[in-house]
Amino acid sequence: MYVSAEVHHSITKSARFAGLPEEAVRVVSTDAALRMDPAALRTAVEEDRSAGRRPFLVVASAGTIGTGAVDPLDTIGDVAQELGLWFHVDGAYGACFQLTQRGRQVLTGIGRADSITLDPHKGLFLPYGTGCLLARDARALRDAHEVHADYLPAASDDEALPDFSAFSPELTRDFRGLRLWLPLHLHGVGAFARALDEKLALAQLVHTRLSELPSIDVPWPPELSLIAFRPTDGTDADTEDLLRRINASGRVWLSSAPVRGRMYIRMCILSHRSTRDRVEEAVDIIAAAAGG
Repeated sequence: MYVSAEVHHSITKSARFAGLPEEAVRVVSTDAALRMDPAALRTAVEEDRSAGRRPFLVVASAGTIGTGAVDPLDTIGDVAQELGLWFHVDGAYGACFQLTQRGRQVLTGIGRADSITLDPHKGLFLPYGTGCLLARDARALRDAHEVHADYLPAASDDEALPDFSAFSPELTRDFRGLRLWLPLHLHGVGAFARALDEKLALAQLVHTRLSELPSIDVPWPPELSLIAFRPTDGTDADTEDLLRRINASGRVWLSSAPVRGRMYIRMCILSHRSTRDRVEEAVDIIAAAAGG
């Protein structure tokens, strides 16, 4: 299976659960924007096939954990189709931005995926634990998970009333779908699309404001709603100190993450309560803490 160095750790953890040895997970290089390089993917697959290995899966990211980068999904889809790979998109953070016009432009090609993960508890502001796997081919899921036993009812062939235990590892499960259906039913999809579009606009606002500060380095324009920054010409210790001063305000809480061996502060705008006045206050706090 093929991933980039920016992939979420849950992907490699899932590979371990599936019984794949560590060397079966191939890390594909990224470009300057920290997106998977499709040419490097093609080369890696061809080299592995020539060596007698069996490439089967490529995982692209629709919003990485470090910088919110979106891999070139359409081009990776081309490579996957040509080379016969299952094309999975990790859209846990970013896939819901497909509801917006700006998000659809960034996520071009996501509809070509064989499977997509998304977390409505992120992108749709819902209670924690509301996750989803979408698969193009339901039969593939069923073939992988369905197991019969004499004491179980006969398998359901009713597409409107499936036996969900035949499509996932779980047997007994709660009604997670209600958490998603009810808010959409009450408020309409438009309310969620407008809220997501607001987050994209706020991320652009933050990037513009921080880029104006000589004391702050903001190397990557946000593709979605995550902005990564650090002190200009600062060390990792300087970055951690800046983060400490920002969070000491008690008005905002940001996190940090290493990106290509250097520590960056992350500002991820993904709450329906993160409005313009709150975000502008956060930028003012960052500017004051950075002395900018």
